[in-house]
This record gives sequence, structure tokens and C-alpha cells, in this order.
Amino acid sequence: FETFDPKPDAPAEFRGEFGYTRTSVPGVLYSEYMVKLAASLDDCAMIRSIRHNQGNHGAGNHYMLTGAPPRIPVGCGAFVSFHPSIGSVVAKKLVKDNVLPSYFSMPRMSRSGGPNFLGAQYAPFVVPDDPNSDKFKVRDVALPRDLATARFDRRTDLRSMVDKMVRLNSEAAGDPVSAFDKYHEQGYDLVTSPEAQQAFDISQESTGTRQRYGRDGFGQRCLLARRLVEAGVPFVTVYDGGCDHHANLFCTLTTRLPKWDNSVATLIQDLKERGLLDSTLVIAMGEFGRTPKISTLATAKSPGRDHWANAMSVLMAGGGTPGGTVVGATDRKGYAALDRVLAPENLVSTIYHKMGIDPSQILYTPQGRPSHLVSDPTPIRELI
Repeated sequence: FETFDPKPDAPAEFRGEFGYTRTSVPGVLYSEYMVKLAASLDDCAMIRSIRHNQGNHGAGNHYMLTGAPPRIPVGCGAFVSFHPSIGSVVAKKLVKDNVLPSYFSMPRMSRSGGPNFLGAQYAPFVVPDDPNSDKFKVRDVALPRDLATARFDRRTDLRSMVDKMVRLNSEAAGDPVSAFDKYHEQGYDLVTSPEAQQAFDISQESTGTRQRYGRDGFGQRCLLARRLVEAGVPFVTVYDGGCDHHANLFCTLTTRLPKWDNSVATLIQDLKERGLLDSTLVIAMGEFGRTPKISTLATAKSPGRDHWANAMSVLMAGGGTPGGTVVGATDRKGYAALDRVLAPENLVSTIYHKMGIDPSQILYTPQGRPSHLVSDPTPIRELI
């Protein structure tokens, strides 16, 4: 309601305190603080009719990041993994001849954003520090000052000499030692690679560019994500948590949304100006929508909205996505998706399709157990 699917004609207890803004597509409205993204809808697509049945953070996050519903009830605080995440699958399937890891997550790994049975080498490389800080430095990707390169190389040689662990021949056996070897090799490449150091050096960006993205943690992570994409990294997650506004909804978003709108719109526009948008897919999504009727907590007399999985909006841009496309609709009060109703499986299949990965394929666990990559591999046709 406060971002991409306002209900200006609904009663006040549904539409909330915010007004609306017109987008670049006639007849399509965004909420009043989505000004820059509204102006750039010609470069984006808006999906308004995704729904599922997982109303807790842990379960909803798992469903949206994997395309697989959780197998057991999952509470709000849970970090669960029953299936590989999109980022881990992309990291495995789109192997790049690149010293940089194939999957990054900043400033933390999102819930259920891990590799599950694919193995630790396909977990995200997490960059926890704030790139907006003048002291920003990616940990563990540079040699300590008191450790010269030659000395570091000797230590690596010594490790190889004393390492007598037996490796299993089959990758399907899920040998943890082999997975650790790959992790070690990746770490060695990172700390010895000038290309990796350059990709992380956000100070190379002009003051104007950094200001354009927004001088806060989220804005600068969006800029760092663009640098990583330019360096050949196939999947980057910028995690922007803290949006669970059961109370203080309008007061908080009045400050937060303009910054978020600016950073995401700038990322899309910057990729377009650099000729990268056609080959880069940008997705902005959460784990579910919010309740149509505004709630007031008994302990905090401030309006908010609660969890609602029956309708949600997702923004998509780039990667050949037809600009100006709006898929689906919700009812007048926002209770339910009622036109072109879609599931998380359809969204995840669309992402895989655009990444050149067959969503109908079957993966195998280390024990040989088959697992459908996506149970319903039907992509959203309007976005292809």
C-alpha cells in the first residue's frame, strides 16, 4: 500500500495516510514517496498479484528465495533451509572464470539464502561492513600488513604438504573436505587478486555518483552491487531489513521511503546509462505483503500493518523485461490478488529462465535423492 499498490479509493482505514503519485504508464499509480521509480516505470515491470500461504517471516522468506514452500511450520524468527536459494543455484550453474565469488550478500545473508545440499562453496560471500564509511574495507580479502606475499605463499605450500586428508572421488558424495578445499582456493584467489581489490574499492567512484545513490548504507551497497556486476559477479543480494512496521508505519516510512526510492531508481538508471541493464536483472521484493486494514497495537497507539501473504508486489527491471508492464491486480481494498494470480514458483522460474537456467530440471542431493529445482517451472509470460 505504501509502495507500489496504493488504494486511493478505499476507506481511510485501508488506504492509510499517504497519497499517490502517477507513474510514467497512464492509469498506473504508486504511493506518493515512490516518485523516481514511478517516473521510471517505462524501464520496469510491476507484478501486483503474487500470493502464497506463508505468513511468517522465516517461511515466507524461504518460499520467495527458493521457489519451494517450507516442509514444516516455520516461525517468524527462524532461519531455515529446505532447498537451495536462487543465488546459490545461480552460483553453481553459471560458473564464471573469475577470482570473485559468484554470489554476494550484503550486509548479511538473508534468511534461507544459503546453498542447502549444493554445498558450502555455493554459500554467499557476505560483506558485513558499511561501504558508506570512510573506513570501509572488505574483511579477509587483503593480506595483513605484517604478512609479506612470499611468506603467505610459503604458508600455503606448507598447508599443502601437511594436508593428508583423503578426498572422495565423487562430488555427489558430498565430501566436506573437497568443499573446504574449494573455499580455501577461493579465499586465496581473493586476497592475491588486484581485480578483486579494485571491485571492492568504492572510493574509485566519483563524489557525484556516490551522492546520486545516496550516502547511506543501503545506497552505497546498491553502488557496490553495480561494481560487482561490472566485475563479472552473476548474483548479488542487497539485504535491506527492518521493514516490519506493525506500528509507527507512516512516521517511519515518511523518512525511509524517499531514500529507498532514490537508491533503487538510481541503480536501474545507472545500469541503463552504462549499457548493462539489458544483461542485468534487478528485482526488489520482500517475503509477503501487508494487511489491508491498518492495525493499532495495544501497547503502541501508532498505526501499522501486519503480515499478509495473500497479495504482494514485486518490482523487476532489466534482463529483457518489457518496460511499462503491469502484471495482475488486487481488489479495491487490497485483500487479495484477483487478476493473473501468481505464486512464488512462477517468479523464481522467471528469474531462472532469464538467467539461462532451466527451471524444470532436477537436482540431486549428495545422497542421490532427486529434487525439482522448481515444482512449477512456469515463468510469467508477460515478462519474457
